[in-house]
Amino acid sequence: MDPAVAARLLEINRGFYTRFGDSFSATRHRVQPGVRRVLETLKGDEDILDLGCGNGWFARELMKRGHRGSYLGVDFSLPLLREAESHTGGFSARFMEADLLQLSAISDRLSVRPWALATAFAVLHHIPSHALRLEVVRTVRSLLKAEGRFIHSNWQFLSSEKLKARIQPWEAAAVSGSEVEAGDYLLDWRSGGRGLRYVHHFSEKELRELAAAAGFMVEEVFYSDGQTGALGLYEVWRAVRN
Repeated sequence: MDPAVAARLLEINRGFYTRFGDSFSATRHRVQPGVRRVLETLKGDEDILDLGCGNGWFARELMKRGHRGSYLGVDFSLPLLREAESHTGGFSARFMEADLLQLSAISDRLSVRPWALATAFAVLHHIPSHALRLEVVRTVRSLLKAEGRFIHSNWQFLSSEKLKARIQPWEAAAVSGSEVEAGDYLLDWRSGGRGLRYVHHFSEKELRELAAAAGFMVEEVFYSDGQTGALGLYEVWRAVRN
């Protein structure tokens, strides 16, 4: 993908979360079944780096469970981070404003200690282009302990007829369909106004190849969430020893 096109897609999503941060946050307070399954695998003392932490819903759930490890949530949206900070008092959570595409540039601020676990729930599918996604997950790999885990979920919106109806033509965002990559889509938003978001639809094969290229092995794959129980594709990656 041409860098200028990737920049345009990033601009679309930044504009969306700036404009609709509050209405989006209102839909993100319920912990998804897939995340609950992930939570059940935790011992409670893991140091966790939460990428794309949004309004801090994952930190709040960890707090409720008495999590003892340290937690750092990273997101570029100030409205969401402000909400996150206001609801996690009494828990050793920290939050940082940062663009995930700048992870490599700020890795020294993130790696005070190697992390046992990095999470990215509903995040990777908003990063345009294979090249940028690979850069991000390679940086995640560098921030983890030896054999640390990276757990992420990705939206399987093509499994929902309701969500497929929200797919918009690329022209609505002044982008040509010939300039994007296979699996790229533009979806509309209908709460608190009309908006557009860039989303990538991953296959298991694509994620498996991405993991291998970034120094991970795929440890577990499962589907969860939504009425069909398949709206989220969850994967657990284990860092491979160098």
